[in-house]
Amino acid sequence: MLRLTELKLPLDHPPGAVEAALVARLDLRPGELLSCTVARRAWDARRRSAIELVYTLDFTVRDEAALLRRHARDAVLARTLGPAPDTTYRHVTRARTPPAKRPVVIGTGPCGILAALILAEMGFRPIILERGKVVRERTKDTWALWRRGQLTTESNVQFGEGGAGTFSDGKLWSGIKDPQHLGRKVLEEFVLAGAPEEILWVAKPHIGTFRLVQMVESMRAKIEALGGEYRFGTKVTDFVVETGRDGLRRMRGIVTESGETIETDHVVLAIGHSSRDTFATLLQRGVHVEPKPFSIGVRIEHPQSLIDRARFGSFAGNRILGAADYKLVHHCRGKGLEGRSVYSFCMCPGGTVVAATSEDGRVVTNGMSQYSRAERNANAGIVVGITPEVDYPGDPLAGVALQRRWEDAAFVAGGGEYRAPAQRVGDFLASRGSTQLGEVVPSYKPGVTPTDLSRCLPDFVVAAIREALPAFGRQIAGFDMADAVMTGVETRTSSPVRIRRDASFRSVNTLGLYPAGEGAGYAGGIFSAGVDGIRVAEAVARDMAGLEAAAA
Repeated sequence: MLRLTELKLPLDHPPGAVEAALVARLDLRPGELLSCTVARRAWDARRRSAIELVYTLDFTVRDEAALLRRHARDAVLARTLGPAPDTTYRHVTRARTPPAKRPVVIGTGPCGILAALILAEMGFRPIILERGKVVRERTKDTWALWRRGQLTTESNVQFGEGGAGTFSDGKLWSGIKDPQHLGRKVLEEFVLAGAPEEILWVAKPHIGTFRLVQMVESMRAKIEALGGEYRFGTKVTDFVVETGRDGLRRMRGIVTESGETIETDHVVLAIGHSSRDTFATLLQRGVHVEPKPFSIGVRIEHPQSLIDRARFGSFAGNRILGAADYKLVHHCRGKGLEGRSVYSFCMCPGGTVVAATSEDGRVVTNGMSQYSRAERNANAGIVVGITPEVDYPGDPLAGVALQRRWEDAAFVAGGGEYRAPAQRVGDFLASRGSTQLGEVVPSYKPGVTPTDLSRCLPDFVVAAIREALPAFGRQIAGFDMADAVMTGVETRTSSPVRIRRDASFRSVNTLGLYPAGEGAGYAGGIFSAGVDGIRVAEAVARDMAGLEAAAA
């Protein structure tokens, strides 16, 4: 099979034009083309008056070698035409017998689910522990916070089956390097679980919350059918670590909140970025934990129609393009802000801002949208990068303390009951608190309180965002409109710690512990977390297969 990239066609091209364009570009003779499938479809909107679709095509012909020879001197085809990559997933090993000590996967976010699935497919019968509830019950608890201000600390946007990504836009793309094409395995499993097949080929695939709920349930059923065992409402409160005569530390088990000890030599730690109590326990048990950079800021909302017009011009509303997104970065120049950057984070076209706290008396925001992306507003995090060396030096958990400080302040500024502080962009830029809101109606539930966001953000974050918003307005007309709404605070952009691991994916100082995914500092989003889950599961399987061989 061959692959052709960068084949461009008009946005409104007729059916059949893709195959015809392939035939024309390669000067194929009648009957020479045997098959043609779309491997990827993106769009190029740099010229808003002539938006183009950009295709990558996988195809077969009667004689591939002859075709390649025929176009060997074409400089453009030398770059865009070649063999299609083999994206078939192959397991690295299989358990010869059911393991006496089963591997334990802690967490059922995308990283934990994919790790458990791969281990189950290879016959290692993992035990999967989740502190929260099954996804349907978790959804009810999450809606209770949004509708009535009732928080369940172990069942919310952060904790429960599916992880934080369940209540998000369901974005399925990432800039990670993936030479083994593990991302293809992630997407294929999602399609088998009920995701639309288009996620296999659209450039920026997404699913949306409602579909994610169904997919999570389907993947759980598959893992259980393969021998995996789920235990919900099972919070891990301690780790059994043994130091051998060789001086090496080894995992020997985990302890749950009920007092049960599960003996195991292999633990996949896929706990997510909000498992602050688990971070503290790991540190107490001597596991190497270090502070990691993350970002802090607000959620900003605009009318989706404004973003559509700014990005697509007269093509706004086109069915293929859908709701427009954006990606913005500003490098600060103001005094005292040198080296700071402000950027958009987790942009949700046609979505809503949601309450995402997991702790009593704290306010946290996030964004989500459904598959249709049909809500009135666009929202995104507008956040400022921070580093431990400059902003929270010292203790490995200093970043957690910083997050809590500003989440506490946001709760107070919002007036309690998990209402969030909000401010018009015009007021924010003028350094005055908002007393009322304007054209843009904030979507955050259980509600917002107009106020001054400088009360619940570090001074340098406020100054950096004030510098960035006009710059963003020059990139997207109307971005700094006076009535755009900012809601605070966005603190859970990524994990504030990294649980460092070595090249074999094990903790650098605790054998048998495999830090994985976003909570351990090795992923950012559903797609990259799923890929990391596969990598870690393969490492666990290799190690377990080696132990089996040695015992035999």
